[in-house]
Amino acid sequence: MDNLLTRGVASIIPNKNELEKALKADKKLNVYLGIDPTSTKIHLGHAMPLRKLQQFADLGHNVTFLIGDFTALIGDTSDKDSERPSLTKEEIEENFQTYKSQAEKVLDFSKIQIKHNSEWLGKLTFEEIIKLTQEFSAGDFIGREMIKKRLTENKRVGLHELLYPVMQGYDSYFMDTDVQIGGADQVFNMQAGRTLQRSLRNKNSFVFCTEYLMGTDGRKMSKSWGNAIWLDDEPFEMFRKIMAINDDQIKNYYLLGTNTPMDQIPNDSEITKDPMSVKKKLAETIVDEIHGAKPSEEATDEFEKVIQNKNTSGVERVHLSWTAVSGASISQVLANDLKIFDSVSEAKRVTEQGGTVIAGNIVKDPSVEFDKLIPNSGATIDIGKKRFYIIDKK
Repeated sequence: MDNLLTRGVASIIPNKNELEKALKADKKLNVYLGIDPTSTKIHLGHAMPLRKLQQFADLGHNVTFLIGDFTALIGDTSDKDSERPSLTKEEIEENFQTYKSQAEKVLDFSKIQIKHNSEWLGKLTFEEIIKLTQEFSAGDFIGREMIKKRLTENKRVGLHELLYPVMQGYDSYFMDTDVQIGGADQVFNMQAGRTLQRSLRNKNSFVFCTEYLMGTDGRKMSKSWGNAIWLDDEPFEMFRKIMAINDDQIKNYYLLGTNTPMDQIPNDSEITKDPMSVKKKLAETIVDEIHGAKPSEEATDEFEKVIQNKNTSGVERVHLSWTAVSGASISQVLANDLKIFDSVSEAKRVTEQGGTVIAGNIVKDPSVEFDKLIPNSGATIDIGKKRFYIIDKK
C-alpha cells in the first residue's frame, strides 16, 4: 500500500492518512481515471496514473477507465496557452477506437470496467447544467494560471472552456466516485468533483494526483505538443525516443515510466558516471514492459548496430541534389524531396518527438537547414526501424 500512496504521487487531497484509513476499511471504493480522446494515441506519461488505477483494482476496489468522449468536445485547457481547436464527434469516435488496446499494455480489463462520459453528459438538460454551475464562481475559473495568462495577453478564452471542470466534476458525481486519479495539472478539475460530491451528496471524496512525465523536449509530455512517447510506438522507435531524453530525466523515467522497484532505480552518481549505459537499460526496461522481452532485445540490438556502430549494410541509398535543397529545413527535405513523409507537418512532428536521426545524431529541431546536418556523402538518415537511408550528394 505504501508504494500505491507514495511512488510518483504529487499530492492526495485532503491527505494521505485519510485515504490510507479508507483503504484499510472494509469497503470497496469507487475509483476512476479519465482520458479524453483528443488524439488517437495514449502516451507513456499516462503510464503512472494507469498503473495506480491497476493497483486499486488489484486491491479489489471498483475501478473505471473513463473515456472522455464528451469532454473531448471541449478539451481540457489546464496546460494550454491558447484555445483548443474543436473536434467533431466523428473525429473523437475515431480517436478512441484504439484506446482499450493501448491501455491494455498496462491495465488488466478483467478487473476494470470501461465507460464513456457521453452516456450521462450528453443527456443533461440546460436546467440541470445551470444548477451545476451554481456550485461554482466565475472567479474560480478565470483565476486559473493559464486562463489568467491568456486574458492578460488578450487571447480569446471561450465561454465553453470554463465549463470543462464542471463537466469533469459531474463525471465524478454521476459515478459516485470515492477516488479520482489524474495528473498534477488536473487538481482544479478534480476538485470540482469533490465540490459536487460534497454539495449534492454530502460525501467527502479524494483527489489522487500523480506527478507528470517530461516529454522528449523537456516539457510535460502531451498529446498536443509533439513530444510524446506513444504506447503503440514500434519497439525501435520507442527505444530511440527514450535514448533522446535529457540525462536529468533518466531517474524520473525510471520512477514514473517503469515498474522497476525503488531500490533498483539507479542513483544520481550511477547516472552521472555512465548516462548512456543507464539510459540504454532504461529503454530496454520500458520497451520490455510495453512490448515484451523479445522486441526489447531486438530494439536494443538494432540501436547498437544502426545508431552506435553505424552498420548500414543492406540500406537503401538515395541521391539528392545539394543545390535543390540548399537552405531548406529538415522537415521540408524529408517530405518534399526525399518523400519519406506524406507532409511537412508529419515530418515536423516526428522530428520534434526525437524520431529523426541524421549522421548518428538525434535531431529535434525540424527547422534546422538540412544541408548543415549532412557533412558528406554517405551520411545516414534513420526514421523508424523500416526507414533507413544513406544520402549521396550529387
